[in-house]
Amino acid sequence: MMIEAIADSLEDAKTAQTAGANRIELVTGLMEGGLTPSYGLIRSVCRVLMIPVNVMIRPHSRSFCYSEADLNIMLEDIEICRKLGAAGVVFGTLTDEKKIDEEKLAKLIQASKGLDITFHRAFDEVDHINTALGVLQKYPEISRILTSGSKHKAIDAIEEFKQLTNLSAASGLSIMAGSGLTPQNLHGFLEKVNVREVHFGTGIRFESSYSQPIDPDKIKEIREIVS
Repeated sequence: MMIEAIADSLEDAKTAQTAGANRIELVTGLMEGGLTPSYGLIRSVCRVLMIPVNVMIRPHSRSFCYSEADLNIMLEDIEICRKLGAAGVVFGTLTDEKKIDEEKLAKLIQASKGLDITFHRAFDEVDHINTALGVLQKYPEISRILTSGSKHKAIDAIEEFKQLTNLSAASGLSIMAGSGLTPQNLHGFLEKVNVREVHFGTGIRFESSYSQPIDPDKIKEIREIVS
């Protein structure tokens, strides 16, 4: 079972690695759902960590619909992440009609050649998740979808996760569950849902708050649950 931890500082990333996380999603602007971090932070984390570091590529928090100017910034950010040693990138693109923006997605995928790709929780805002899954399955370069099953919390989307994992089973596309998962509810969730990757934000922090650092004991507890 792959454990991915959100980190927005070098200290967070180091704590997560030591406690047993398998991969870092590196972001800034946690209160805004995650934005592209500074190049200095990317470089520092990638130099120090031994586990993969996937970097959020999101130029603003207004929506997941991007202009051509936004897209050009994202393309440049991806190239810089590659040079700074990131293992992968995390992005998502939607149209105004809440469908996958395939035109921009294709350009981002092309720019990410050789990097691990996660399609992030923009997926949870699409008009129909099963249809969107079918679109993303056309792009074998995408390793996984980070999703809450279109619900506020993953634990409230058991049926949606069952559908997504069944529909993606024949492909190489992994469904990574995230949003609202904690050491307390993880075991019950995994008894009902067959996912290979789990993603944690507030659930691994002191006071369950993004204003607090990562609590290593919570990651250790999660590691024991999934082992």
